[in-house]
Amino acid sequence: MSQTIGALTFVVPDYDEAIAYFTETLGFRLIEDRPLGDSKRWVQVAPAGGGVRLLLAKAAGDAQAARVGNQTGGRVFLFLHTDDFWRDHEAFVAKGVRFLEAPRDEAYGWVAVFADRWGNKWDLLQLRDGGGQGG
Repeated sequence: MSQTIGALTFVVPDYDEAIAYFTETLGFRLIEDRPLGDSKRWVQVAPAGGGVRLLLAKAAGDAQAARVGNQTGGRVFLFLHTDDFWRDHEAFVAKGVRFLEAPRDEAYGWVAVFADRWGNKWDLLQLRDGGGQGG
């Protein structure tokens, strides 16, 4: 049996705002933006180097809106792997990304936690060969 996780749902307040953030600030690619009717859209973005796609889902109702920016109860939500930590760290800082800590050199690689525009926590992570988990 061969299985992969193809996408994760990422709840956002607005499709266009989220597309702009992911593509212009984080450098992701817009994979698909398809209308579904009733003002719903099928929107997927992914890091430029590939990997799991994020399915951007506009919050529907109060319960979902309450999760925007806190999709994991305050824990690091996603791990953005890079082949050049310092290049991406500097580029993100220049684009206004808010890092919650100074970069640190861990046994598994270079890492720093940042908050996306809604408050979700991410690890920017460059793993050493055979690296660990981070977060």
